[in-house]
Formats: sequence, C-alpha cells, structure tokens
Amino acid sequence: MKLVSLKTTIFLAIISIASCKKEDENITPQQKQEFAMAASQADAEAELVFDDLFDNTLGVSDEVGIGGTGVFGTLKPSTNNGTEAISQVNRVDSNACFIVTTTQIGGTRFPLQVTLDFGAGCLGRDGRTRKGKIIINYTGRLLVPGNSASVSFDGYSVNDIQVSGSYKITNTGTTAARAFTIEVSKAKLTQPNGNFTEWNSTRSIVQVAGELTPVIALDDVFSVGGEANGMVKRGDKIYQWSTRITESLVKRFNCPRIVRGTIELRKGNTAIAVLDYGSGVCDNKATFTVNGTVYEITLH
Repeated sequence: MKLVSLKTTIFLAIISIASCKKEDENITPQQKQEFAMAASQADAEAELVFDDLFDNTLGVSDEVGIGGTGVFGTLKPSTNNGTEAISQVNRVDSNACFIVTTTQIGGTRFPLQVTLDFGAGCLGRDGRTRKGKIIINYTGRLLVPGNSASVSFDGYSVNDIQVSGSYKITNTGTTAARAFTIEVSKAKLTQPNGNFTEWNSTRSIVQVAGELTPVIALDDVFSVGGEANGMVKRGDKIYQWSTRITESLVKRFNCPRIVRGTIELRKGNTAIAVLDYGSGVCDNKATFTVNGTVYEITLH
C-alpha cells in the first residue's frame, strides 16, 4: 500500500508539473504583456518601499546604525552634470515632521525599541508622504556583525499604500566588510482602490564602495542580490510571479531609489520579462522588456 501510494503521488506530481509547463508555454503575447506590466510595477513598488525601510532603519542614529540616511538625511539637489539627483546627505532633516521615541527594553541599553511616528501625514524631502508608525527592535548597533533589527508596522503607509508584514535586517558581514541579509515575509501593500501586492523576499546586500569612510553614508554603495516571489491584484485579475536578480542591483545612500541592475520576472517555470533599473542615473524610472518591446514605468 505504501509503494502504491508513493507511485500515485509521484505520478500526480509529474502530471501537475507537465500541466503547469504546458500552460506557461501557451501564454499569448498579449497575456505576457499584461502579466509583465502588473508584475513589474508590483515588484518595483515593493522593492522601493522596503529599500526605503532599510535606509530609515540604519539612519535613525549612530547608536543603532549609521545615522543620517533615509528620512534622517537632508537631501540637496546636485550641482554637477545632473547624473545624480542628490549630492549631499547631512545629519539633520530640517523638514522633519515625525516623532522618534526610544524605549529601553531590558536592563541594559540593548535590546532597544525605536518608534518612528509619522502621524496623520508627513511629507518627506523625497516627495513621499508617510503615515502611521514604524516600530524597530534592535539587538545592538547594526554596524556590528551578528546584530539585527526587526521591524513591524502600525497603520503605516507610503503615498497612501498601506504596508504590513515583517521585515528583518541582519548584519552578516565582518569588521572589514559590511554585508547584510534582508528578509521580508508576508508583506502586503494595499492601495486605496483595493488593489494589492503580496511579497516575500530574501536579499543579500554587500558594500562595494565607501568602506574608507565608515561614519559617512554619502559615498556608500551596495550590491544587492537575491530572489523574491509575489502575487498582485489589479482590478479583477490576480497574477503570481517570482523574480531573480540577474545583474546585481546597485544601491547608493545618496539616492532614494535603486539606480542600476536587472531582475528576471517569471510566471511559473517560464521567464516572461526583464525589469531594468537603468544605467546608474538617480531617477524614478525603470523599464521592462517583454516580447522584444521595452516599456517605461515610473516609480512612486
């Protein structure tokens, strides 16, 4: 009986895989385009929200991170050839409209809980309006290998997109080379019209420039790799996809967005499109290529 049961299970699994593969292969060019449009926008939206969270978690202060990044930095327009939208990150944001509360959890300084309260609406210098609270629990200073920060949300939204789920940063580097692992689990980004994106992601972030100035974030550059999967609802349609970074994403602390790198978008076992963050220019544009045609999307 056990042998028969095992054979039956294997047979059904093979049938299921074959059926999935056939379905993926029979997808029409129009369906590919619709899928790529929805998945590309959803994945880029999620990447943007949680990349911003990385900056804000590290940026609270020198005690818990590096200080002066994300909403804690003052961003000034570039005066060079325009290839960088931001040329300076200072330690104080004169337009800060949020409240930072620090709570000591144990008998010593760490673990430490920091709450960023953006209230009913806080317009940042990056043009994003944040609401609600980000709650961060630090086991120690994030620049020390082995330490981590876990993040939860209380009514938090970015540009009216509600954010929920769990987020964790772990320092997996050494004293000589900074590296972090980012885990996003059961994330959900919900728009006012009811559309939503669900996202799970694992990212490895390795510093590739700026190591010689450890207390200055301005010149820090990170290489990002990893995989993700998600589901997006747009109107009456729901799409499931997975991604794999095929060219390392480039993240700079002097830009609030990913500036370079490519991601392969897959439907089941089939590669459908490529999402491209550009050549290094700090802007809010990205493209995706499907059926040999390139489309531009705007990152909000």
